[in-house]
Amino acid sequence: MKKSFKVLPMLAVAGLALSSVSVLAQEGPITVVSREDGSGTRGAFVEIVGVVDENDDDMTSVSAVIQNSTNGVMQTVAGDPAAIGYISLGSLDDSVKPLLVDGAEATPEAILAGEYPISRPFNVAWTEESFDEVTQDFLSFIHSAEGQAIVEGEGYIQVTPAGDAIDGEATEEEATEEEATEEEATEEAATELPSYEAAGLEGTIEVVGSTSVTPVMEVLAEEYQALNPNVTVNVTSNGSTAGMEAAMNGTANLGMASRELSDEEKEVLQFDAIALDGIAVIVHNDNPLEEISLDNVRAIFLGELTDWSELAQ
Repeated sequence: MKKSFKVLPMLAVAGLALSSVSVLAQEGPITVVSREDGSGTRGAFVEIVGVVDENDDDMTSVSAVIQNSTNGVMQTVAGDPAAIGYISLGSLDDSVKPLLVDGAEATPEAILAGEYPISRPFNVAWTEESFDEVTQDFLSFIHSAEGQAIVEGEGYIQVTPAGDAIDGEATEEEATEEEATEEEATEEAATELPSYEAAGLEGTIEVVGSTSVTPVMEVLAEEYQALNPNVTVNVTSNGSTAGMEAAMNGTANLGMASRELSDEEKEVLQFDAIALDGIAVIVHNDNPLEEISLDNVRAIFLGELTDWSELAQ
């Protein structure tokens, strides 16, 4: 039944007009927003969510709007009430709304608990030839208590030098379960990492790759250079695949990838996880949807669900 507005006050009409944006976002055609080929975030997303065929080939909908950066995805979703996309959890801000996936919020705590289903490592990779003393020292800084505090402060999950996530569990000697929250235990674990001591080195480090890893890498590089004024760390953001290629051909000391390395890359490169990250599924702030199933995320990005009204509630 159509509503008549002729007897409503002007303010009520205006309010209905504004709220119609939300209704359209939930009931109209879905605008699918994805990253470009070669993006580590896209590679991790399609693999984890299952937006692939039986040969593990990417099957992202051909009608998807493609953006070549995290900021591009956020700006597109923020400007389109019908849009849905995905970004690094560490890049999330209030310009867009993250959805709960299978009932779990996209938070470091939910990822550590195994509740949030879409997460991936942030890797750096190198060859023996390009892994000089200064590069090794920079990686040691990243895995130090100071470096991993930066990782956590930027919204990511700390890892040990072996690349394992700090699970946030306190030992019995340190505290009982009742006395230590997960956050307190994580902070305690972080203090067990080695402290960094500058060695007075000098040189230049080229770090190339993932646009998702870049923000935290830039903060790490800035702090490292402050402690090592004779070292320059250049960070180039051009995608995970480009980063692995740069590491393999020697034009980068470290390549950045926001995904697992391929078998071919692993044959040539040594690699290490410097952080863990969740991939947030985001919609416009006016979209009334708060939660989505992983199955529906998969169907949307495969192009099988094309209207918000088709989502199984």
